[in-house]
Amino acid sequence: MDIDHISNFVGGWIIGDFAPALLRTKDFEVALKVHHRDEKIERHRHNIVTEYNLLTAGEMLVNGQVLKAGATFIFKPGEFVEATVLSDVVHVVCVKVPSVPSDKEVVEK
Repeated sequence: MDIDHISNFVGGWIIGDFAPALLRTKDFEVALKVHHRDEKIERHRHNIVTEYNLLTAGEMLVNGQVLKAGATFIFKPGEFVEATVLSDVVHVVCVKVPSVPSDKEVVEK
């Protein structure tokens, strides 16, 4: 058995085409993203990947919709991401397909 800790990974990303990773693969990426109320999440889009999300704790405003724990949401290539944390902290399980770590374009409003 191998044991590690999420603090040893970058930004919660644990699987994908980057290092360190539990599994290095070009097929997909997996992260546990933890965001806090005072954190600014940059408006952005992905041009290649599809991003699948599960909000496991907290409440967020995502693209104009209030989402609560248990909500799933998907961003398709080219779709803008605008997110604000409404609770003290949120936890989001994020899966991107395929793994293209450079596929994030910050877009000003």
